[in-house]
Amino acid sequence: MALDQYRDEEEDEGMSFLDHLEQLRWHLLRSVAAVLIFTVAAFLAKSIVFGKVILGPSKVSFVTYQLLCKISDALNIPALCIDSLPFTIQSRQMTGQFSMHITSSLVVGLVVAFPYLFWEIWRFISPGLYSKERQAARGAVFFVSLLFFMGAGFGYFILSPLSINFLANYQLDPSILNEFDITSYVTTVVMLVLASALMFQLPVVIYFLSMSGLVSAAMLRSYRRHSIVVILVISAIITPPDVISQIIIAMPIMVLYETGIMIAKRLEKKRALEEQELS
Repeated sequence: MALDQYRDEEEDEGMSFLDHLEQLRWHLLRSVAAVLIFTVAAFLAKSIVFGKVILGPSKVSFVTYQLLCKISDALNIPALCIDSLPFTIQSRQMTGQFSMHITSSLVVGLVVAFPYLFWEIWRFISPGLYSKERQAARGAVFFVSLLFFMGAGFGYFILSPLSINFLANYQLDPSILNEFDITSYVTTVVMLVLASALMFQLPVVIYFLSMSGLVSAAMLRSYRRHSIVVILVISAIITPPDVISQIIIAMPIMVLYETGIMIAKRLEKKRALEEQELS
């Protein structure tokens, strides 16, 4: 272990600042290239990416609405079934549809290429870590990517349809029709998906903070009430003014916070055992 650490330090010392910049440049170029490849593929697959994926939550045939109707029939609760979305999507700007085609393709490219993007970033960061730290962070790319896709899936299949349903049915007066601009619709869906994907990284953040000694399980438990308030505030910011949507996104984040406490506690036990072995 000591020899590996010495070699790592020797290699880092042998590289100049310009060498590190050159490495960073190539990592960034490969990352951008991967995103652009998937973006172009998404742009060319317009009927699938835009017609079925982006606009999916705007149609009653969407899988979430169909599942809710099946649950409604099974439990005999008609209110659960969403069988109509009283709104239309319009493009009020000449470049509206084309710009949203590019934007949505870029977002899809970013989401699909995320594992490779994070892998490139990790390849640049990991040589600067000690061997012990690198060993403790094994599987970082896998778990970060897994949580990212779980969060994106939660935002797309749960948050987006429920939020769209709420906003589509919200009316100040029956004479006012809901005719949403394509820019507003795409922005709302993208914000919900990406915000959920980022918030699902909470256990990873807690893991690295705990590993560095900046937080502890006792500290996280002592701030549990404060965290609930913060999570609810963040949920209110990224979701429509609908209590149900806010609670739906707050619940998994609270579960992830509790998971982070368990992770911190496990790291502390492991650290204590290592200290006992050394002593």
